[in-house]
Amino acid sequence: MLNALCKNYVESVFESADIKTNGERPWDIKIHNENFYTRLVLMGSLGLGESYVDSWWDSVQLDEFFNKLLRAKINRPKNFAEGIHKIKATIWNLQKISRSFQVGEHHYDLGNDLYQLMLDKRLNYSCAYWQNTQDFDQAQEAKLDLICRKLQLQPGMTVLDIGCGWGSFMKYAAEKYGVSCVGLSVSKEQTQLGEKSCQGLPVKFLLQDYRLFKGEQFDRVVSIGMFEHVGYKNHSIFMQKANSSLKDDGLFLLHTTGGNTHQYGDPWFDKYIFPNAILPSGVEISQAIENLFVLEDWHSFGQYYDPTFMAYYEKFNQNWEILQPKYGDRFYRIWKYFLLSCAGGFRSRNLQVWQIVMSKNGVIGVYDSIR
Repeated sequence: MLNALCKNYVESVFESADIKTNGERPWDIKIHNENFYTRLVLMGSLGLGESYVDSWWDSVQLDEFFNKLLRAKINRPKNFAEGIHKIKATIWNLQKISRSFQVGEHHYDLGNDLYQLMLDKRLNYSCAYWQNTQDFDQAQEAKLDLICRKLQLQPGMTVLDIGCGWGSFMKYAAEKYGVSCVGLSVSKEQTQLGEKSCQGLPVKFLLQDYRLFKGEQFDRVVSIGMFEHVGYKNHSIFMQKANSSLKDDGLFLLHTTGGNTHQYGDPWFDKYIFPNAILPSGVEISQAIENLFVLEDWHSFGQYYDPTFMAYYEKFNQNWEILQPKYGDRFYRIWKYFLLSCAGGFRSRNLQVWQIVMSKNGVIGVYDSIR
């Protein structure tokens, strides 16, 4: 009886998003286990993701399934899993210092082999800039150069990179613009490979939480694809650290994924992909920089993360035979769901990407908004 009621409800919701259960269009959903409906209603996004990983349903074009579902802006009823997740995010600081290495250990330390076969040749794990190219490597290099030009880098400058990953930005900036860089990371695997890649360059990696960093002030500060792990309870602390690390006449560029509203994180992504991640909203960023920074430029190009995630998936899928013995078939469905659901999320404009340039005291004259 319960499952029948849940089935009727879920089918009506999907229909409102132009998705048919057991339909023939590529974005329609094929049900392999009738218990899927109850699991989805009771567990929400966690139930949707876990039932996909368990092969209870499929969609030929998973990215478009999510695009249509999210574009429909369905008011979903509250469910147990998302309720518990919201309570945890409200009561506790899930991104406190003692938990800061969890995302590195769970996600970024999975294996450099995985990311070398999935990402571009420079190992950028953030949105590419596709404005004048259809080539993945070129689009990622264009993103790096865009950031360098927005920061107005000059030879001899010093740069702090908060959340530096494999050092792709630092290496590019050191090679092309003649700057020296210090990078902060919570991933041992990324740091080890990054240090090898940047040998001979004025680039230094530090394996530590940004809140524990103490050092000189820098001409420029940058953070690319890390702010999503900071959490709304720590936004002001992060901005204070960026401010205290920046010289009075310096520039700070924040590149981050964002949400259209205040968020508490997603239970499936928290469990399987990014522990403790919570996307910031535009309002939260604006509030966090009050009395710390002057906003010079806000550039939105979230639509470019759709082709970026599709490029991730294409490379991951093409190289799966190499990865399969180590990671296993269940991982394949987890990762496919992750990559294609994100592509659909950005295609639907439910998710955003922002590059925000800030100064401490305001740029004298006019700041040139580079595009």
